Amino acid sequence: MTIPKIQSYYWIFLFIGSICLIASCKDEIIEPVAAENPAPMEEEMETPTPVTTPTLVEGVDYFLPKIDLNNWKVTLPIGNPTEVKPPEILDYAKVEVLKEFMYNDSTDGSLVFYTYPKASTANSSYSRTELREQMVPGSNNTNWTFAQGGRMKGTLAVTEMSRENSDKSHRTLVMQIHGRLTNAQRDLIREDDNNAPPMLKIYWEKDGRIRVLTKKLKDENVSKTEILKTSAWTDAEGHNFSTNVGTDKFTIEVIASEGRLEVILNEEERVVYDDIHMQKWGIFENYFKAGNYLQTRDEGSFAKVKYYDLVVSH
Repeated sequence: MTIPKIQSYYWIFLFIGSICLIASCKDEIIEPVAAENPAPMEEEMETPTPVTTPTLVEGVDYFLPKIDLNNWKVTLPIGNPTEVKPPEILDYAKVEVLKEFMYNDSTDGSLVFYTYPKASTANSSYSRTELREQMVPGSNNTNWTFAQGGRMKGTLAVTEMSRENSDKSHRTLVMQIHGRLTNAQRDLIREDDNNAPPMLKIYWEKDGRIRVLTKKLKDENVSKTEILKTSAWTDAEGHNFSTNVGTDKFTIEVIASEGRLEVILNEEERVVYDDIHMQKWGIFENYFKAGNYLQTRDEGSFAKVKYYDLVVSH
């Protein structure tokens, strides 16, 4: 029969055809085409942008000073003079008499002390808008000694100051340590009040120079009674820091301890007093002062001092 023979040819042709088809496909392999925008390698993947809170901008956003006034009273250049003490001073923005002299500048978060020549305190001819420390709120009778120690640190700027003439600015006191007699000391030397000399005065002067002035005894061997009198003390030579702060912010730190006083400007320059005069000063009580105590009575003179922070500890 011929059928088996035909089937044999069929399988032969099918095998040959398959071989040709495989060879043809091999010759026509198509190279892959690169994508127009290939995915970046893992190390080149962009980092997602983090979500951030908008930065507050001075002059656009609202700022308030963070100064605790619980232990301060303020003296103004009006009245006999006028004073505002705790608790009234704590709500100073609503105290009508303070609005011209002590107020917030919300553009930079400062507490402004403005003053000009008018009323003055006893034992002075100059006017001030100045804070006086009260360890017991509302009372002047509790104060501290150098043996107990005290520290005051403030950041401030003298942003406006009148001029004596075209070449010389007026000056103001921005910080003090003031002495005080106890009632017993006052009676011993027969004084009318408890006033004692200021051991420390810190001036802004000469368009931004910071000057430190302390007291010294006229006679180092003065008696324990005579030493209590203001007349026993006089100004020491003083110290001028080299940095000119101008109208910019600066930081002053005052550290008082037994027989020693240190003043630091911008955490860079410092002056230390630890001599016989400072040691004998320990007989007095003291209190801190801070603000704007203008050192002139020239007509038309004025000063504006801004405090951004002020901290006292004992």
